[in-house]
Amino acid sequence: MAEVTAPAIEPADILWQDGVPESRLFGDVYFNRDNGLEETRHVFIRPNRLSERFAGLPDNAAFVIAEFGFGTGLNFLAAWQAWRNSPVNQRTTLHFVSAERYPLTREDLTRALALWPELQDLGNELIRHYPPLVRGVHRVLLDGGRVRLTLYFGDVLDAMRELEFTADAWFLDGFTPSLNPSMWLDDAILQIRHHSKPGTTLATFTAVGRIRRALTDGGFTMTKVEGFGRKREMLTGVIPESAFEPPEADARKPASIAIIGAGIAGSLLARNLAERGVKVLLVDGANNAGNAASGNLQGALYVKLGVEFNAQTQLALSALLFSHRYYAPYRNNGWYPTGLLQMAWGENEQQRQERFLDRNHYPPEVLAPVNAAEASNRTGIPVESGGLWYAHSGWLEPAALCKTLADHPNIQHCFGMEVQGLAKCDDQWVITGSGHDIRTDRIALCSGHQTPELASLTGMDGYFRFKPIRGQVSHLPEERIHSPKAVICGPRYLNPSNKGVCVTGATFDLHELSPRESVDSHRENLTELTTMLPELWKNEPPSETETEALEGRVGFRCTTHDYQPVAGSLDNLEGHKLDGLYLFTGLGSKGLTYAPLLAEFLADKLTGQPACLPRSLEKRVNPHRCYKMAKTEIT
Repeated sequence: MAEVTAPAIEPADILWQDGVPESRLFGDVYFNRDNGLEETRHVFIRPNRLSERFAGLPDNAAFVIAEFGFGTGLNFLAAWQAWRNSPVNQRTTLHFVSAERYPLTREDLTRALALWPELQDLGNELIRHYPPLVRGVHRVLLDGGRVRLTLYFGDVLDAMRELEFTADAWFLDGFTPSLNPSMWLDDAILQIRHHSKPGTTLATFTAVGRIRRALTDGGFTMTKVEGFGRKREMLTGVIPESAFEPPEADARKPASIAIIGAGIAGSLLARNLAERGVKVLLVDGANNAGNAASGNLQGALYVKLGVEFNAQTQLALSALLFSHRYYAPYRNNGWYPTGLLQMAWGENEQQRQERFLDRNHYPPEVLAPVNAAEASNRTGIPVESGGLWYAHSGWLEPAALCKTLADHPNIQHCFGMEVQGLAKCDDQWVITGSGHDIRTDRIALCSGHQTPELASLTGMDGYFRFKPIRGQVSHLPEERIHSPKAVICGPRYLNPSNKGVCVTGATFDLHELSPRESVDSHRENLTELTTMLPELWKNEPPSETETEALEGRVGFRCTTHDYQPVAGSLDNLEGHKLDGLYLFTGLGSKGLTYAPLLAEFLADKLTGQPACLPRSLEKRVNPHRCYKMAKTEIT
């Protein structure tokens, strides 16, 4: 079968035999024809003692299961069901890490899971959140976030090298080793050992001697046990508690964390940590969440994917797809998935989109090319050019969403506090401001363009390569325009009407730092918008008097030197002892899209849970790349 152009990945070629899925490529069934669910329980659930171990988890703990070969997801659903049926503390998290080189299409997945009526509720939730078939890592939040599925579409060895996790239990699934030997290479066994710890267990269908010997050499104590059905034997294993040096003190979940900045980044991180059981103090100089650049009435959920499918494009795509899933519970309550048109505006953009479509294949559920007639029909207003249609994108109410996110029992607010000092004292951080001090184990700076100023309070003799970029939006009265029914992006963006207003913008002012609204900026927005959509206005475009009377808003984006976001720890930053200090900023004009994924990633790191970003993308957001030592003056 011909290889599909990146980023799309080749789906499984399924042959349905008597209602049971079989891989044409490997000539093997995905599960036992007689009773696949009971087989999964016999081979994986019971040998790994999952129900017993789930019940013994302490408060706010996480349990990690990893497997080779996601297949139909039956193993995952069986583990999830066992998790639900065990007396598990409500403040614990189940992580399931899986790789799949040939993922099932949504249609085949739906058909396969229909065979298990008792898993219907879980299966339906998985199907609703099942990611598009594009390469790389997909983090899927299920069961209200209590179950986190990390699904890697690609080669299993690539997955093991790229993913950061430590498994409590392994499901060594996959096809028969003789039919698929690449899944059982020594490298794979080494990766299993690398992602394990004392007490990690495993179970596998196979009882092949070379597999048992390789796992024994990898540190597992292996045992042959009774197999399922006609298969007489299978293998189980465990890494003895004495196999490693005593672990270092557990520094996973912080006892306390202060997040400075209650915009979209800080609010998302606070909510993510709070839902994992962490007590959070949310600090901001304003009187509520959702001010500064996150205070706009509307914002488009949008990225501009690169012509080349490189790491930058992969990060943008991962963020876009995760944000679609993350915001889904807020539909019609801060999130409006109307669809979004990226116009092929002007000769340069038309040529860029042609090259983009020629070099890449994306599943249509991610994006699809449309001509001018289709674009006009989908947006509801006449447009002069086609473009790329993102069916699952749309717009948000950032300010309202921030307030909703910040409302959680585990989030304490400290609003109206201007931070004046940050210092490390007796293994804790001290935040000074507004006449009192706050002591906390860790700090996350989510303060946008104010981040360099706050970071300088720590006494670092260097600086971060961040810069503020002013952006002004304009509020257009609905009665003056033909309001679109979907977001339109080009030289400007235009959102559908909300409460009688359509937001358009934003300017990109590199050298202007005034926080006041400018008539010139409104004029610039209207000129660009009219050129982009000449038939937008119901009558004539606004007169000069109307332009001067327009309302809008000014915000400042925080951008890095390489226009990539920042999310990570500042530990051991070129000699500085900054343990427990984190940065989450540099999101530019795409903060609404990047922030959910990067908040998830930073929460993973702060709690010591499996990371949702592969190592290659983690490097791209590392804050160390933005730090530069100050030059020493020569006297």
